[in-house]
Amino acid sequence: MIAERQVTRIVIEGAVQGVGFRPFVFRLAHELGLNGFVSNTSSGVVIELDGDSATVEHFINRLYREKPPLAVIDSLTSEAAYAAGYSSFEICLSQERGSKTALVLPDIATCPDCLNDISDPHNRRYRYPFTNCTNCGPRYSIIRALPYDRACTSMRQFDMCPACRAEYEDPRNRRFHAQPNACPVCGPHLELWDRQGRIISTHDDALLQAAAAIRAGQIVALKGIGGFQLLVDARNVDAVQQLRERKHRPAKPFALMFPSLAMIREQCLISSLEADLLTSPGAPIVLLRAKNALVAQHVAPGNPNLGVMLPYTPLHHLFMAELDFPVVATSGNRTSEPICIDEHEALARLSGIADLFLTHDRPIVRQVDDSVVRVVAGELQILRRARGYAPLPIHTRQPLPKILAVGGHLKNTIAASSGSRIFVSQHIGDLDSEPALAAFERTIRDFRTLYDWSPDVIAHDAHPDYRSTYYAAAQSRPTIAVQHHYAHLLACMAEHQVDAPILGVCWDGTGYGTDGTIWGGEWLLINDAGFERVAHLRSFCLPGGDRAVQEPRRAALGLLYKAFGESCVERLPAAVRQSFSPQERTAMLQMLRHGVNAPVTSSMGRLFDAVAALLNLHQTVSFEGQAAMALEAAAADSSRRYSFGFDDGMLDWEPMLRRILDDLDNGIDKGEIAAKFHNTLVDMVLAVARRIGERFVVLSGGCFQNKYLLEATIDRLWAEGLTPYWPQQVPPNDGGIALGQVMAAAREYRSE
Repeated sequence: MIAERQVTRIVIEGAVQGVGFRPFVFRLAHELGLNGFVSNTSSGVVIELDGDSATVEHFINRLYREKPPLAVIDSLTSEAAYAAGYSSFEICLSQERGSKTALVLPDIATCPDCLNDISDPHNRRYRYPFTNCTNCGPRYSIIRALPYDRACTSMRQFDMCPACRAEYEDPRNRRFHAQPNACPVCGPHLELWDRQGRIISTHDDALLQAAAAIRAGQIVALKGIGGFQLLVDARNVDAVQQLRERKHRPAKPFALMFPSLAMIREQCLISSLEADLLTSPGAPIVLLRAKNALVAQHVAPGNPNLGVMLPYTPLHHLFMAELDFPVVATSGNRTSEPICIDEHEALARLSGIADLFLTHDRPIVRQVDDSVVRVVAGELQILRRARGYAPLPIHTRQPLPKILAVGGHLKNTIAASSGSRIFVSQHIGDLDSEPALAAFERTIRDFRTLYDWSPDVIAHDAHPDYRSTYYAAAQSRPTIAVQHHYAHLLACMAEHQVDAPILGVCWDGTGYGTDGTIWGGEWLLINDAGFERVAHLRSFCLPGGDRAVQEPRRAALGLLYKAFGESCVERLPAAVRQSFSPQERTAMLQMLRHGVNAPVTSSMGRLFDAVAALLNLHQTVSFEGQAAMALEAAAADSSRRYSFGFDDGMLDWEPMLRRILDDLDNGIDKGEIAAKFHNTLVDMVLAVARRIGERFVVLSGGCFQNKYLLEATIDRLWAEGLTPYWPQQVPPNDGGIALGQVMAAAREYRSE
C-alpha cells in the first residue's frame, strides 16, 4: 500500500537564522525524499513538506536531534497546508511576513574550520582576518533589520566575488547564506592609521606593523567585532602604566588576551569548566586566579585574579599568533564613555590614548563589549553580559505585556518583553556622560527598530534622579517605578523561573528605599503582590554623601559615629585618623552631628568599604568596588566569625565592629579579620532565613559578585536544608535590574 502524500507546513521560532539551519533542512529533506521549501521569515523559519505523514514525523524528530550546534528551537508547530504538490525541495528567498520575533544571535567566536582556513597557505582565505561561516562570525554587531539576510547587515556594501557567491548559493557548503561571507578579493580589509588618520599600511602589512608597534611598547587601538580595544604588551610595565595614565584608569584591573589556552594554564589556575568557557562560542573574559608573574603587576594591582580571554575573531587569532605573548585588551573608550565603534569616532576620542589605529572598513552597527564571567559554586556566573550572550532572551512561563525597562544608572542595560521572551541588551555602561546617554538612547531605538516593537509601559528605577528615570518620564507612555532591590531579586527569580513566596537577600552599594533613605543591606520577602522588607542592616550616615563612595574612610567615620558618637575620631585606627586633615574631621563631624549632607544608609556595600578602610586596605578608591575587592582578596582561610545583634528585623553590626577594633588593637592579622567579617555576614543571612522560615532563598546585588561571600553563603544554605538561587545568566550587579523591572511592571500592569 502506498502511503498518502500531503503537504505539511512547519513554523519554527528560536535561534534558527544565521546558524546553517536552512541548508541543514535542505539536506535532511533530500535525504528523506521530501519535496517542498524552507525560508526565513521575520519570526523564524517556515518549512513546507510534501510527503507521507510517517516520513514527515521522522523529519521532525531528526530536526530536533541533529540540528546545527548553534541552533535553538523555542517552538515548532505543524499543520496541514493547502498547497499544490512540489516536485523538488528548495531554499526560497526570505519572507517579510509575520511579526519580527526571530532571535538574533550573538557574535560567535571563530570555529575550528575557519581557523584552519586562515592557517592554510594553500587556502584562498589564508591570513584573511574577516573569515567566517554559518558556524561563526559577527551577528548582532552587524545586523540592521530582520530577517537576517546580507542586505539587512553592514555587509551589504560588499559585493561577493564569483567564488564567494558560489559558496553562498550552495546548500551543501558551510558558507551557504553566511551573511558576512567574504574573502580577500571582495571583502573588508585592514588599514593602519596614525593619530592624524593617515594610512601607514594596508592589508596584512597593517597587521604586521601593528604587532611590531605592540612589541615596541606602543598602544594600538584595534577595531574588533563590536568596537575598539586598546592593546598593549602586558609584560611591559612602562607600557601598561602609560596606558593607565592616558586612560585615567589608575587601578581598575585590565583584561588580558592570551595567544593560547596552554599559556593561560601556565599563568593561572584553571578548571575544566573555566577552560570550556574560554574556548566556547561566546569566548568571554573569564576571571581566574593568577599563579605566575609573566604579566606586569600593573595589569591588576593588588588583585589575585586576572580577567583573561582567548582570540575570538580571525583578526585576533592572526594578531596574537604574530605576538605569541599576552596583551592588555581593554575597551576602547575614555573613562565613563561607551566603546568606540567607528574609526573616525575612535580617532577623535582615542587619539590621546592610542599611538596607532588598526582599523577596517566593515561597519559596526552597535557597540558590543566583551562579556565577563566567572565560575562560582561550580556554575557559570555572568558579571557583564555582552558579546557572546546578548541579545539572547530570558524566557518566561507566561506571555507578558510589551514592557520597556530602562535599567539603572550604573552598568546600565535595557530590557524589553515580547510574548514570553525578555530581551536584555548588551552592557551599555554608567550613564555619567553625554556619549553614554546617547548610547543608552540609541540602544532603545535600535531594539524598537529591529523588532518593529513599541512598549505599552515603561519601567524604571524608583530613584528620581537617575538619567534613565528622566528618560522614562519624558516618553509618551505610562511609567512604573520599581524599587531597586526588588528588581534585583525578581531578575534572579525570572532567570530561574521560581515563584513567590521566596526570601530575597539583596546587598549592594546604593538603592533608593521606599522610606527615602539609601538601602543596600536588605532582606525582602517576595510575595505575589510585591514585597515586604522583613530585615535590614542597621543604618548609619555617610558624611559627604556621594563622596563617601570614593572615600571609604568616610563610611568608616560614619559607622563609628553611629556606634560611639562624638568619640568616634578617637576610636579610628591611626591610619584612618591620619588620612583626614583636622579641617576635614571637623567638617565631617559637623555633617554627622546635624545630619547635613550625611544621608542615612543600610548599604552592605558601604559596610564593606568601612571595614576595608579600618583595615587600611583603601582610604580612597578610583573605581566602584575597589575596597570590597581588596577585602575579599585579603580574607584568609578561617572559619571563625564575630557576633552581631538581631532584633526587630534589624541586623546590628556594632558587636562585630567593636571586636574588629579590638582585633586591630591586638595585632590580629588582617586576613583573619577579613575572613571573620565575611563569615559573620553569612551568619546574618542564615539568621534571617531561619526566622522567616522560607525554604527558597534568592541572593543578588553587587556584593554577591564576591566569590568568597557567595560560595560560603550557598554552602551554608544547602547545609541548613534550604535552596539557594543566585544570578547566573544575568549579572548580580545593576546590569541585571532591567530584567527585574520588566517582571515587576508585569505584576503591576496585570493587577490594574
